[in-house]
Amino acid sequence: MNMAAISHFTPITFAYLLLIFTISTTTPTASAIDVTTLLSSFQNLSSFASLLTETGVADELSHRISLTLLAVPNQYLSSAEELTRPLPPSSLADLLRYHVLLQFLSWSDLQKITPSGTLVTTLFQTTGRASSNFGSVNITRDAETGSVTVHSPPAPYSPSNATVLSLIKTMPYNITVLAVDSLLVPYGFDLMASETRPPLGLNITKTLLDGHDFNVAASMLSASGVVTDFENDERGAGITLFVPTDIAFANLPSNVKLQSLPADQKAVVLKFHVLHSYYPLGSLESIVNPVQPTLATEERGAGSFTLNISRVNGSVAIDTGIVQASVTQTVFDQNPVSIFGVSRVLLPREIFSKDPTLEPGGKPGHGVVEASNSPEISPPPETPAESSESPSNLLSPPSFREDIRSGSTRRSCIVLALCCIGLYLL
Repeated sequence: MNMAAISHFTPITFAYLLLIFTISTTTPTASAIDVTTLLSSFQNLSSFASLLTETGVADELSHRISLTLLAVPNQYLSSAEELTRPLPPSSLADLLRYHVLLQFLSWSDLQKITPSGTLVTTLFQTTGRASSNFGSVNITRDAETGSVTVHSPPAPYSPSNATVLSLIKTMPYNITVLAVDSLLVPYGFDLMASETRPPLGLNITKTLLDGHDFNVAASMLSASGVVTDFENDERGAGITLFVPTDIAFANLPSNVKLQSLPADQKAVVLKFHVLHSYYPLGSLESIVNPVQPTLATEERGAGSFTLNISRVNGSVAIDTGIVQASVTQTVFDQNPVSIFGVSRVLLPREIFSKDPTLEPGGKPGHGVVEASNSPEISPPPETPAESSESPSNLLSPPSFREDIRSGSTRRSCIVLALCCIGLYLL
């Protein structure tokens, strides 16, 4: 082989090798948030930092990314001492969780907020102890003065609000610390409650029913019995549930009859909506490996029943290969369980066809294999046949489908081939 060719080819080979090896082996990681250390250099926030540490909320934040902390300076917190002193530890912790916004907001983001405001979920909302959306805050900006105010909904019935004083610290896109002039209290929060923390373990069905928009999913989970498996798994590595809203079920094509599926297939479809790992929203938004196995993957075999998760137009998108849904809300998020509402029912390609007419209102025979025609689920072949349909007609972007079809096997083959080339060129 010509030495000039080798000297020209080798750097390119190893550049590709390094790139593909990194993509193939990297797992989702995120910078841990050490709030205690972060706030230690700001003496005027020492009291607030101490409360975060004493209640354990600071430790909870170490597992998260993409959040905004509303910190109350000492001079303003002292005026609320009578409010916080009689609270039991669990209630005080929930009050502090209400000051943790599960969204990274830069100073420029605040300046773009409209007078009508924007609703942001807090860490308190994810505990399941906030009724309705009262665990969220509404942030508004006065167009004339430019002042930003955080309100406890539902305005104007809740008297609790705080004005943003200044930007303390920002670490894009990990955490922003804002100083506010008052301690916020969620609407309906019982300041005299002795203990609000529920017992260990989570009743997923009850949590969904309390969410009001997930009655169909709660009914199916309970009737199938798989909810017990989910609750058992939460005590291990944790779980992440993607739960379709009632509207998502109502918008299914008329020929998609989930209730008519055999019991074992119905259970597989439900398990297809669950990841056997705990992912808060920030981790989903920055996920490194988009192709994620589900509980159905564990039951039916590696490479099958996977979800492709990515960030599209500012939202978390979940692609099954024939359906793309988006995360619409956080229903529950407390390590080791996160539950997210999604806009569509996640239909696995191993059961349903890839016909492009898989849209709400589709006609029978167009877009979906009838339940009676799919009595048995089997893993997809190792080398699936290419569809004769135009990729532009499918519901998901070509990159999504390609990632799902290829899986880890194709990446491994490329890595092996490039390794061989690299070694040969040495």
